[in-house]
Amino acid sequence: MFKKIRSKKWFSLVTNLYVLVGMGFLVWMVFLDANSLIIHYQLNTEIQTLEAQKMQLKKEIASDKKALEELQDLEKLEKYARENYFMKKEGEEIFLIEINDSLLTSKN
Repeated sequence: MFKKIRSKKWFSLVTNLYVLVGMGFLVWMVFLDANSLIIHYQLNTEIQTLEAQKMQLKKEIASDKKALEELQDLEKLEKYARENYFMKKEGEEIFLIEINDSLLTSKN
């Protein structure tokens, strides 16, 4: 039975020393090496994620720069402080009016 297998052409090809060394090298490079294809895939995925995050942060920086330029005007700065931090001028009173939604306060 072994003689029948040895006589096949694929067996002589598979048992060739160069083919065995080449296959071992291929397995090593794909799965076992520090620079394997699996690690390259993971690193490329991480790079794509970081590039997307970089683009998002650039957009945020641009919007923040625009907001800073707008706040150079004292009137806009005062309006921003009043709306967001509830600041007031001296001698001025501020009334906060909260409107409750009738659907949330009604009891069925």
